[in-house]
Amino acid sequence: MNTRHFLTLRDFEPAELEALIERSIMLKSEYRQGHRYEPLRNCTLAMIFDKSSTRTRLSFEAAMTHFGGKAVYLSPGTTQLGRGELVEDTARVMSRIVDAVVIRTVSHQMVETFATYSRVPVINGLTDEYHPCQLLADMQTYVEHRGPIRGRHVAWIGDGNNMCNSWINAAWSFGFRLNIATPEEFKPDARIMKRAGGWVSWHKDPAAVAHEADLIATDTWASMGQEAEKERRIRAFKGYGVDRRIMDLAAPDALFMHCLPAYRGYEVSEDVLEGEQSVVWDQAENRLHAQKALLEFLVAAQ
Repeated sequence: MNTRHFLTLRDFEPAELEALIERSIMLKSEYRQGHRYEPLRNCTLAMIFDKSSTRTRLSFEAAMTHFGGKAVYLSPGTTQLGRGELVEDTARVMSRIVDAVVIRTVSHQMVETFATYSRVPVINGLTDEYHPCQLLADMQTYVEHRGPIRGRHVAWIGDGNNMCNSWINAAWSFGFRLNIATPEEFKPDARIMKRAGGWVSWHKDPAAVAHEADLIATDTWASMGQEAEKERRIRAFKGYGVDRRIMDLAAPDALFMHCLPAYRGYEVSEDVLEGEQSVVWDQAENRLHAQKALLEFLVAAQ
């Protein structure tokens, strides 16, 4: 059997993704009821993190603990990768020792290369192009609050970044309409949009995409590694913050999502982030449950 990896949502068939969401909801329920389930006992997850992390690191480490396994965190400078060892060589060695690898880094190509030479599943914990694990949690959160997302209208407002790219993939995989609003110079990757076909459209006006939306999502305007551009980005994104005015344009039961960390008063107002329509804290918690379903699928089922 060929080793399965999770580098983008498109690595899984739509039916597989929907099954993962159903399973994550079940695992969450069982966990809250106190059921003990350890399908990954004696298994080890290696975590190569070149970027700082709160939710991704904590949720994967907790997931392995809940499943009876162990997570080993490898920070910059603690592996031979930091001294110039080839990604291919590191992948060959690590995949003979551990049962799966999560990588959080800048270059998506690095993760693809690692997966090519790995004997065990490789999971994208975030790259400059995609953040697929976050979308699993987001889809779980929507289903828990509103039921199936298929056929719904989603608005993405802000930067056409790695999160936006993953929302684009999600629109195709889960069958919802995604309307994106970004400044012209921060449009999402045209190649990724084209691949999603008619499920996705780009607009310049945030109000236009917010109108009657079932869900409004955003992200920070200056992601990790873009700190030097912060002031320029704040000027460029003026008018793209999700505030009460924007939420009032959406459907009455619309939800608000943000992958965090959030910067109040910039991409989202305080009253929206802390409001009744916000499900950001559920999103954060669901990183744990969605990733448990993913690990079970990739590792325990092999």
